[in-house]
Amino acid sequence: MIGSGRKKSIAFFIALGAGLILVTLLLYLGGVAFDWRQGVRVFFGIVLLAVIIAGVVLNTIFLVREIRRNEQHDAFINAVTHELKTPIASIRLYAETLQTRAVDESKRKEFYRIILQDSDRLLATIEQILRTGRIGASSKLSNVSPVNLPEVVAESVTRARVLHHVPNEAIHYEQQNSEKLRILGDLDEVRAAISNLLDNALKYSGATAQVSVETRSVDGKFAAVRVTDNGPGIPETELKRIFKRFYRMSGPLATRVKGTGLGLFIVRSVARRHGGRAWAESAGPGRGSTFVIEFPLEK
Repeated sequence: MIGSGRKKSIAFFIALGAGLILVTLLLYLGGVAFDWRQGVRVFFGIVLLAVIIAGVVLNTIFLVREIRRNEQHDAFINAVTHELKTPIASIRLYAETLQTRAVDESKRKEFYRIILQDSDRLLATIEQILRTGRIGASSKLSNVSPVNLPEVVAESVTRARVLHHVPNEAIHYEQQNSEKLRILGDLDEVRAAISNLLDNALKYSGATAQVSVETRSVDGKFAAVRVTDNGPGIPETELKRIFKRFYRMSGPLATRVKGTGLGLFIVRSVARRHGGRAWAESAGPGRGSTFVIEFPLEK
């Protein structure tokens, strides 16, 4: 089903094409019916040419954007299919093994652990997709309450260590006085944004991940969370694009690191819905990245 934004774009370009044809006919008929001076006819010819060129340029831009959007949608569907199919296949395999074969107690516990881990991965993917839909459908926060930001970050750091099976020293967390970093917001959304930043940093940093997390006050008006990794870095041209929905950087790293292309979109959307902002910093490829999200402090 075509969205309202796309319908408006299509309608605009149809109207533009019809308008260009009408203007061309009027100028042609007018030139035949009236003996205009040569200068006036040249002037209108130049105007017509400029309008046609502008229409062609706008139409080309529109088509290019549509092609890119379709490519991103296809990549998203492929990524989601993989993210859903892989844990389901794993759960089925271990469940069938437990059902059809005699397995000793240690192996049984290991199989249960893998099944639960894949179930968590499956639920996380589903929740991320659903959260994207909820964020896109409404611009208002539904459950606003005081949130102690450092506590949420500390909980998210602990969860990330367990989920990604990294030692404690892989994530260094430095926090300020929690009483000075309270915000008003939706706890679930704030937690999802922080978790996505941590998951992103750990996934792209690989086995030698060294992630630094910091919470601090900014000018006494905002509470900021900075997540710095030692990953592959981000080219300057990609720093803004990576926050777009479905967008994933191209290259061998993108094929190695699986994902839906929704994590950073959720981060930016949550920040904006809370009256804050989110952005990325990087010195370039091979030099790591820093992701920052800011929320207005509770007044």
